[in-house]
Amino acid sequence: MRERERLEADLYNSVRKSSEVHRRVRQYINTKIKPGIKLIDMCELLENCNRTLVEAEGLKAGIAFPTGCSINHVAAHYTPNKGDDTVLKYDDVMKVDFGTHINGRIIDCAYTVAFNSKYDKLLEAVKEATNTGVKEAGIDARLNEIGEAIQEVMESYEVELDGKTFPVKAIRNLNGHSISPYQIHAGKSLPIVKGGSGEIMEEGEFYAIETFGSTGKGYVREDMECSHYMKNFDVGHVPLRMPRAKQLLATIDKNFGTLAFCRRFLDRLGEEKYLMGLKNLVSSGIVDQYPPLCDIKGSYTAQFEHTIFLRPTCKEVLSRGDDF
Repeated sequence: MRERERLEADLYNSVRKSSEVHRRVRQYINTKIKPGIKLIDMCELLENCNRTLVEAEGLKAGIAFPTGCSINHVAAHYTPNKGDDTVLKYDDVMKVDFGTHINGRIIDCAYTVAFNSKYDKLLEAVKEATNTGVKEAGIDARLNEIGEAIQEVMESYEVELDGKTFPVKAIRNLNGHSISPYQIHAGKSLPIVKGGSGEIMEEGEFYAIETFGSTGKGYVREDMECSHYMKNFDVGHVPLRMPRAKQLLATIDKNFGTLAFCRRFLDRLGEEKYLMGLKNLVSSGIVDQYPPLCDIKGSYTAQFEHTIFLRPTCKEVLSRGDDF
């Protein structure tokens, strides 16, 4: 029993420290996010702060995945690649999605930034929907029932933009998910609309409760240049003929393991001319690519997300802060 308690104490310490780092990084970056900032500069400020506070050390502690800063109709999986000089504008709606980890225990948490108050109802709808998901979650809770509750709250809102009223729609093909060590999407999906599986949440599980709302179709498709990649968690040994792909895989294994990474992270490690090698790793099924996920152009999307931990006696909302 003592041994189990010691292991549990280690686990609790890891996730709580990781959560505290996430809160402090949010606090810091919110002083920097202003119209006119280049997204690539914002991401690098955020990531450097994250590395410092989490005391990044190889695969033991560090950034859990690239900083998402998806704008407007882009809902998720966008971070600038080198040479992308996109600037944040006053009328943009930006999802700030980043992660920390200690010993592979990932805190996945996100929020939406908008400067123009006309988007307030959109942000409120999604924040309330996420809070509903957090409230409904718990040991033995059914995933499909949580999804239904989320959708009901989200879609009770509408938003008026420039004289036109839009219903807020839950993006039906985006989900929350269970999280395991070094595995951001660990096999259980938490829908944000009704339907989905009647699977239940179980003691000891971690979940990212995330919801997305949109003024568009409420459905996303892959579009634009890819920046996010992740080694397939279940892949065995795959023989590679291309020496550059082998080299690149060694870099990925050493620095990221099965955690997600982006092209900027490879640039930072001094990797050059790696796109062919990366393409080879993707076509071999060793690495998966995750292009940006977009609703229709001209629409606006928002996201809020928390990581929760289902302890035997209570539900801990690890990433909760004074901000949201």
